[in-house]
Amino acid sequence: MKKLFTLMVLALICTAANAQNDSTKTDSTRGRSERSDTIRIGNIVIITNGANHRESGSNTSISMERRRHKKLSNISTNWGIVDLGFANYTDKTNYIAATAAQNLVNAPGSSFPLGAGDFKLRAAKSVDVNLWLFMQRLNLIQHHVNLKYGLGLELNNYRFRSNISFKEPGISPYSSNVSIPNAYVIRDSISFSKNKLAADYITVPLMLNFATNPGDNKKGVSLSAGISAGYLYGQRNKQISSQRGKQKNKGDYDLEQFKLSYIAEIGLGPVRLYGSYSPKSIFKNQMDMRPYTLGIRLSNW
Repeated sequence: MKKLFTLMVLALICTAANAQNDSTKTDSTRGRSERSDTIRIGNIVIITNGANHRESGSNTSISMERRRHKKLSNISTNWGIVDLGFANYTDKTNYIAATAAQNLVNAPGSSFPLGAGDFKLRAAKSVDVNLWLFMQRLNLIQHHVNLKYGLGLELNNYRFRSNISFKEPGISPYSSNVSIPNAYVIRDSISFSKNKLAADYITVPLMLNFATNPGDNKKGVSLSAGISAGYLYGQRNKQISSQRGKQKNKGDYDLEQFKLSYIAEIGLGPVRLYGSYSPKSIFKNQMDMRPYTLGIRLSNW
């Protein structure tokens, strides 16, 4: 009995000694691994110098690093951009020369020949709608300077105040014995509730872009300027009147096949404005109408 008691006492002493050694070892190890920049909450260790936090007993890691800026791609693409604006032109036509060249045809005995007043527009209803299939931005200098280009459709609609009509080459409306070799314009005999000339282009813009905050498209200022080249694929004179109803006359009205324009865009945060100006007339005859547009661009950048 005494031997059994003695063995039990020895076992208890050895167990206590081992527990003391383990506690000392654990405290020592903990002291080495937990530095002054380490916080322990229960079984979670948080290192405040930007390293990872680990939760013991699981594989979960909590990153406390300061969020870095997202790495920007050298080429970024923006799909489906829409422009909504106004279309107009500066009229520099020499109406005497245009009449002599039969680009303007007046009714016999007309006391008021066609002039600048006949080509004035309803500014609020002359609209420019552009549908850009895509635009890309190519990084040139640290994403602050970029090359911007794309492909899209330009839809220009010029709404006239007067009752002019655009005609293709053919027999004069005033005399069956007179043939007119060029497309021409007349002052019509009826009143139109809607009278517009539409010119549609496939256009490629090319711009140099400057951005103050390339990492966030909703902040900072961006500015783009360059040129665009457009190819005319559609032209029509759309008219509505009580006498003739709705007419959409598609034809060749002597519009230039190509349009070269100076273009610009400015972004103030999420708001983007655009504009364009062509130094050349949209007509290839004596009528000198130089188009320009101004509007808002619905775009990510």
